[in-house]
Amino acid sequence: MWKIEVEAVSIYDFDYTLARWSMDPLTSLNIKERWVDVPVKLAGQPHVVRVIGRGTIENPVFEIRNDSEKNKEGIMKHIYSLFQWDRDLEQIHKHFLNTNLKGLFDEHPGTPIVKDFHLYDCLMKVIIHQQLNMKFAYTLTKRFVEQFGFQKDGVWFYPQPEIVADLDYKQLRELQFSQRKAEYVIDTSRLITNGTLDLEDLAERSNEEVMKKLIKIRGVGPWTTENWLMFGVGREDLFPRADIGIQNALKRYFDLDKKPDYEQMNEKSIGWEPFRSYASLTLWRSIEG
Repeated sequence: MWKIEVEAVSIYDFDYTLARWSMDPLTSLNIKERWVDVPVKLAGQPHVVRVIGRGTIENPVFEIRNDSEKNKEGIMKHIYSLFQWDRDLEQIHKHFLNTNLKGLFDEHPGTPIVKDFHLYDCLMKVIIHQQLNMKFAYTLTKRFVEQFGFQKDGVWFYPQPEIVADLDYKQLRELQFSQRKAEYVIDTSRLITNGTLDLEDLAERSNEEVMKKLIKIRGVGPWTTENWLMFGVGREDLFPRADIGIQNALKRYFDLDKKPDYEQMNEKSIGWEPFRSYASLTLWRSIEG
């Protein structure tokens, strides 16, 4: 077993990452003891990495533990990419203190982009979650992973694309997937398996290129693409205007009579660039309780 202690470069609200991940019943964590077990897949091998919060928002310190000495460097690279501890959130906080979201950022400093554990996992999740209420969306995702994924040391891993690509639509229908959603999940996995869709390569491309590529895939629209870019890749300047949660948060924060339309959302978000993803996350956070 090895363990490493690291510090984030600036303010960082680790407890918020735990709170957001705790919405997903598949995630193994303990909010009180401040740890999460991260499923890491490297070179076809699963690793369970425990990340423990040891510090505060102002002085964030973390302990990373793993039982195996194999691929230590690769594991740490993945963990750093996931948590983005090298991102200066103080800079982003100061940016928003000069905008109409000052009050929100004063209330919630150090809110990071809380990414999903892997690019494929994130894409499957956002495809499954689209146009569903949150409770049922997580229920479907849980059934999908428990049926076709696997566990290591009590931690769930999503199935590999090759496993999903070989499924019959009927197998997802039996889990209460709609026929169309079953097709979207399996057909997208087949595109990945046959090399038509390379998520690692796509993650290196511009938002515009990703949008152009993904919306051509049946069942993947702008909302799905924006969410994959934010929660899978970690892009910093996304503002999903079609998201009901963000509309509700804006209505509440700005004390509007009704949810804002796109024109109002564009007007309210002037000056948020190039960090609109952090605005989106903090708006979501403001209504999550």
